[in-house]
Formats: sequence, structure tokens, C-alpha cells
Amino acid sequence: MFASVLSASGLQGKSKLLISMCLMSILSLSASAALSQTSLPPSVEAALTKAGIPSSAISVMVLPAESNTPTLAIGATTPMNPASTMKLLTTLIALEELGPTFRWKTQFLSDATLKKETLNGDLYLRGGGAPDISWDKISLMLRGLRNQGIRKINGDIVLDRTYFSPVRPDLGTLPFDDTPSTYYNVIPDALMVNSNILTFDIDTNGGSIKVQTTPPMAKVQIKNELNFDDRSCSEWDSKSRLPVIETNSKHQTTITLSGHVPQRCKLSMSLNILDRNLYIEHLIRQLWQEMDGVWNGNVKEGKTPLSASVLFERQSDTLADIIKPINKRSDNSMARSVYLSLGAEFSDTKNYLTSAQAAEARIRSWLSRRGINPDNLILDNGSGLSRTERISALQMAQLLKLGVSSNWYAEFATSLPIVAIDGTMRKRLKDTPLEGRARIKTGTLKDATAIAGYVRDVQNQNWIVVAMVNHSDAGKARPALDELIYWVATGQTNQTNQTNIAPTTTP
Repeated sequence: MFASVLSASGLQGKSKLLISMCLMSILSLSASAALSQTSLPPSVEAALTKAGIPSSAISVMVLPAESNTPTLAIGATTPMNPASTMKLLTTLIALEELGPTFRWKTQFLSDATLKKETLNGDLYLRGGGAPDISWDKISLMLRGLRNQGIRKINGDIVLDRTYFSPVRPDLGTLPFDDTPSTYYNVIPDALMVNSNILTFDIDTNGGSIKVQTTPPMAKVQIKNELNFDDRSCSEWDSKSRLPVIETNSKHQTTITLSGHVPQRCKLSMSLNILDRNLYIEHLIRQLWQEMDGVWNGNVKEGKTPLSASVLFERQSDTLADIIKPINKRSDNSMARSVYLSLGAEFSDTKNYLTSAQAAEARIRSWLSRRGINPDNLILDNGSGLSRTERISALQMAQLLKLGVSSNWYAEFATSLPIVAIDGTMRKRLKDTPLEGRARIKTGTLKDATAIAGYVRDVQNQNWIVVAMVNHSDAGKARPALDELIYWVATGQTNQTNQTNIAPTTTP
């Protein structure tokens, strides 16, 4: 037993030593970045010039993964809008703070009595912030109730979203842009079912216009007023005319589709247009009916009483699995759920009014403890879908450097898009030496574009690469960012005259 205590003590000592070494490493990197000044590689400069973007609009940090000597550091301490590369901050700190096996819980509960297959009272659906509640998973949860002998529900289904504060973060929030109904703009709550997305599949083959919706919903009527026009399939814009929603006092909803569609096409549009309480009500009613269930009630919002018992619980996929679509597909809604969960699971949550405030405090605390100065860092929702979020290339590089030394580096790196292979990088830099040799998170907004991640060059040396462009024509800078990755991957960094300005420390 005494030996076990000594062993545990030794492990704790090693852990503290590792953290101390990482802290010194990060501080050395800060000093190096402050002193290092160089010019952009000619190919990157040429690509920026061709795009009409001044070099003053770009912030860059390039350094070996196992060194504190930056090869390139330009404007590295300037706070920049990182677009979706901000997801790296959210996902890595979530792995560190919550752990890769963290799971969210979604539960059906009740304090009502069950008699002869009838639940006489309200059923509570309590959300735990799960980012992956698809409609078919709700179906499996309902099937779990049926398997317990529940067939008839004489009561309302109460939606409990109190895991996040406020319970409806979407209410009162101004639209990010002029397409609030699109998936990337969905603002999650603690009980986000299928991201509140309704998909319309439109088939115009055979001389008629057929419309089907997913997921299936009871008491929803589709009124098809679409007409043909002479456009090609590729010219059709799913956002040209949004459906009109009408719901009566009996909770019956009519969705009217109008406008024009081209002939001989299979079209699809996925929209967040239905009130999210009605969405869940229509969905559950349909699924319950398909299971030969009877429900005499409606959906309402509320809080689960302490006297309620869990009837069925579904655990989400692990955090390590959840961060893959967040980073590879750049899923904003899922990223925001993880960010809010950092706040909801914070031991100091009660000192903050909202989950977002608690999440920001937790992130800043983590950064400070790891030697990253959080000054000038601006957090909003942790997804990068923000006009206000800011981080410097230095801070992002420091974060990625800590990622290399993290116990969860494998899980973190696996979530990043692989150049020319998958995710948001699947179409970039194909048929180049970079194919499969870099894991890069991308970010794109109207006035910001960015890359951040890890590159392995032709000498099998690993690099950290961060670049952000903030400019009204930022989208045109993408070729320049690809040139930067190419420059690193092809080993051209070794041709740069470097001055060792900080001690080399292996994280």
C-alpha cells in the first residue's frame, strides 16, 4: 500500500513537471514571437498580390512542433477574427476539461403512475446539451418507453432545457446574416432535436412536382404551390423563397411551398423554419403513432420535478467522437453546444448568469494555467461564427503546441480535416505533395479566412501552421493560405535563414 502511495505521488510529480515544462515552453514561444520578424515567402506574397490583398491584412505563425523558434511570425500578436478555426480552442479545451469519454444525457422522466399501459400524468423530456440528438435517436428513446409497457400517455410532454442558462439562447439573438433558416445558423439549446431542421426533397421528374419531408411529422400538411420554370438544376436556389408556416389553435401546421423549380431535377433544401417546440411535438406524435401509441396532450416547456424518476436515458456519443464533425465539417451548432457545456459543467457555474459566461471564464482560466496570456482574446460562442471573436496567431499556435503534448492529442488531431482527403480540406491541394500530410482546420466568413493545424514536411518534420486574413475580400486569399501550407510541406522552411531566439524545448 505504501508503495502504491509512492507510485501515485511519483505520477503526480511527473504530471506537475510536465505541466511546468509546457508552461516554460509556451512562455519561450511568446518571447520568440515578439522578437521574430520576417517576410512572407515569395509565393505567398505573390498570391496575396494577385488577390489584391495587402500583406498587412494577414497574421502568420509557423514553427516546428518540437521547437520554440518560429520560422515565420508576422503580425502574430495582433488579435484577428479566426472564423471557424476558433473551434480548435473549444474542442481541445473541452477534451482537456471534460475528457474524451464525456457523454451527454437525454432522459424521459415522470412522477406519474403507470396503470394498464397508461401513464396518467406528464412525461418529462430533459435535455443534457447533447449535440447529436437526431430524430431517429428520439425514436429509439420512445421505443424504450413502449418496451416498458407504456402505450398511452394522458398528459403533456414537458421539455426541460434548464441544463443551459438561459434555457433558450436563440430567443432575442439577432440573426448572424440574412439566411437565419440555414443549418449553419442554428443556435442550440439543451434539447436540440435534429438541429430543428426540416428537409424538403423535391422531385420534378415525370412532369410533376413531388415533395417529401424528413423527419416524419404528424399534424403537418405540405401545401405544394410550386411551378416549373426554364432554369437548369444547378441554377436553382433553395433560399429564393422560404416556405410559409401557419399553425392553428389545435397545433395543426400547414407549410406552403411556392415559387419556381426547374424540370427533371431532384432538389433538396434543409431549413430551420419551424418553432422548435412544435417541431418536437409533431415529431414525437408521429413516431408514437407509428408504435401504436396514444398521446392525449401537447408539448410545453418546464422543469422536471425532483420527485420524477428516470424511465429511459440515452447517452450521446463520446466527446472524442463529437469533435470529429465539429472540426471536419465545421459544425457550428455542435461546437456551440460543446462551448455551453463547458460552462454548464463548470464547478463555478453559480457565479455566472449564463452558461456562455461560465464557459468563457473556464477557458480563460485554463489558458492562464497553461501559460497562454488570454489578454485580447475575445470569446462569443466558441464556434467562430461571430463578428466579434478574436484570437492572435501566437495564441492559436500556443494552443496547438499544447495540443501536441496533450494526453488527448490523438483524439484532437484525428478530428482535423486531412488535406485533399476529407472534411473542409477534401478539395484543396489535391495532386500535390501535401495530400494526406497535413491536418488543417479552416475558417471562412465574409471578411475573414483562416487556417490552423499541423503539417508534416517531406523530411517528416512536424510543423504548426497558423494564418488568418481579415479583409473585405478575405475569400480571395485562400490560394495564398494554400501556398503557405505548400511552402511548409515541401521543406522550403529549411531554406530560410533562422536565428535561434529561444531555447528549444520539447513539449
